[in-house]
Amino acid sequence: MTAIIPDRRPLTVQRLGNDFVELLCSMRFAVSLLSFICLASVVGTVLVQNQPSNNYINQFGPFWYELFDKFSLYHVYNAWWFLLIMGFLVVSTTLCLLRTSPKMLRDMRSFRQNVRESSLRSFHHRGEFNSAQPAPQAAAALGGLLRARGYAVRERSDGEATLLSAKTGTGNRLGYIFAHSAIVIICIGGLLDSELPVRLQIWFGGKHPLFDNMAIADVPPSGRLGLANPSFRANVLVPEGGQTRNAIVMVDDGAMVQPLPFTLRLKKFIVEYYSTGMPRLFASEVEVTDPDTGKVFPATIKVNEPLRYKGVTVYQSSFDDGGSSLQLVGHTLRGSQDYAFPVHGTVGGTAALQADGAPPELKDLTVEFSGFRPINVENFAAGSPGAAQPQNFREHVASVAGSAARPGHDKDFRNVGPSVQYKLRDASGQAYEFHNYMLPVAIDGNEVFLAGARANPDDEFRYMRIPADADHSVKEFLALRAALQDPAVRAEAARRFAQANRAATGSGAASDELVSQLEASARRALDTFASGGLQAIARFLENSVAADEQQRAADVVIKLLGGAMDDVRAVERERTGRPPLPRTGPEARQAANWLQLSIAALSDLTVYPAPVLLSLTDFKQVQASVFQVSRTPGKNAVYLGCLLLIAGVFSMFYIRERRVWIWVRPANGQPGAHAMMAMTSQRRTLDFNREFERLRADVAALLGAAKGGT
Repeated sequence: MTAIIPDRRPLTVQRLGNDFVELLCSMRFAVSLLSFICLASVVGTVLVQNQPSNNYINQFGPFWYELFDKFSLYHVYNAWWFLLIMGFLVVSTTLCLLRTSPKMLRDMRSFRQNVRESSLRSFHHRGEFNSAQPAPQAAAALGGLLRARGYAVRERSDGEATLLSAKTGTGNRLGYIFAHSAIVIICIGGLLDSELPVRLQIWFGGKHPLFDNMAIADVPPSGRLGLANPSFRANVLVPEGGQTRNAIVMVDDGAMVQPLPFTLRLKKFIVEYYSTGMPRLFASEVEVTDPDTGKVFPATIKVNEPLRYKGVTVYQSSFDDGGSSLQLVGHTLRGSQDYAFPVHGTVGGTAALQADGAPPELKDLTVEFSGFRPINVENFAAGSPGAAQPQNFREHVASVAGSAARPGHDKDFRNVGPSVQYKLRDASGQAYEFHNYMLPVAIDGNEVFLAGARANPDDEFRYMRIPADADHSVKEFLALRAALQDPAVRAEAARRFAQANRAATGSGAASDELVSQLEASARRALDTFASGGLQAIARFLENSVAADEQQRAADVVIKLLGGAMDDVRAVERERTGRPPLPRTGPEARQAANWLQLSIAALSDLTVYPAPVLLSLTDFKQVQASVFQVSRTPGKNAVYLGCLLLIAGVFSMFYIRERRVWIWVRPANGQPGAHAMMAMTSQRRTLDFNREFERLRADVAALLGAAKGGT
């Protein structure tokens, strides 16, 4: 049993320093660091990085968000602990190189001429030969053979004996040096191109990221990085016709302004689409102005074709809306008045819903326009429906959307026209987000307008289907909604419904009583539906009808509601001077289908979280290009490191070091010479065995006779 002898050396600062250096230089420490880096890379790959905080809070909840945030898991590659591990890896690998490289270089240059004849007998690959040639002549011939085989040869005389030391393939030691140097160089390049230069300015340079929205001109010096900032990655959005000389560097949840050494002006943005609606090509025609020299030159920036100027690279990242001008109409969804008013706005801006005669509930609402898309190509493979495009929009949309707006590219994909996305915010700051398509979409053979709403950005939009009238608009539906909210219209519709069904009740006093009851039932159904939709009718039946009778009662009430709503529509058409609808034929069936869709949409309106519906009437699109600008001095170091890594790996795996020693001396008491050969390599492979056999055969043939060998 081996006893463990404790280290009784005194604990001194020098000893601690030596132990720490030994730890840094050790293989186990480097492997541990690489393991941590691999784990961090897994986290950075699985967890989406650099997203707004609200996204993580909604996804994980407040507790896990704060826990992950303490370890900077949302910004793994720029976290302080990740940069610290990278720094330790650089130091550890550098110290290892400094300790081992001189030894390796000395060993590469050394021919190891201190061996003796007796030591050669202990080699596994060896051979002994006798020759009739004199020793000097045999040594010269063997030296020429080794040189012809690509070996570097050195001779050492020891009395009458001669030692031939030969080597080849010692360059594989450079593979170790190249590979470890590559790790250091790549890590340094990565640190240079990371957020480390910006973080150092924040930690020690008095810089602070900004968390409030403000104009770039109002940003204080502490929120601005220097023009000579050695490394950064920033983003900039430039609308058509606009220009900028500043980019935005995101730091955690804040931002900093990065000045650029030139002015970038977007003259035109070009985008082409596939028939599926996906962008096929987008490019930016820009104009670059150098303020130092006054030089102005045009350039085209495409994906994978960036602009490089004055050490800064400008990449085409994506595109966005640059502040399109929107003309809309607001339709009230409350009260008995069908009121419409104009709304003007730009994407990214706000507008107050204040118009003469508008209902009071609109006074405190503010609309924030967050998005606009001139085309929306959707996949309708289930029923292959298309989009009805009125003439007043068709040419406008086609001129903006180009190839993606033309029909016939793919039967399953259809352009459903423009859509606008906005938020309605009340006086307390609460907001709902809305997404409305501006053209009727054919779904299941019916033309409907889609109006979506959601309470949270992470939720999916839930769409209400508003049936389109004969003019491809929502006017008749909105008029029907206003009529339903008018008690006088409901009373007249109930009376007409009851009178229309008088024939089924017979005649006499009993018949009059039944007509009165039918009128009261129709009135109650209309009132309940107007106040809460189909949900209110369901609650009424649950509270007033036995459970086993609710299904039959529901069927009766739905039929009653459908007939009464038909009369509401008839009253509304009379009030607006439109002709009555036919009662037979295809047009009657179409009217009945429209009314059925309207009842469903009116029921949905009771839970629609807004008192107004915005409908687009015209737009002037302004495209914007999103660029990523970067200064990355470390990329050349990374390229160099990659080349060294490739060279090092190939050197270590494909270059084999072989050493040969041949001791030549005069034969004992006989004319001629005796030779002892030995050969070794770092890896004893089959190729090495075959090479040894060939060399031994050549030596035997050259000397004329072989005594033996193994």
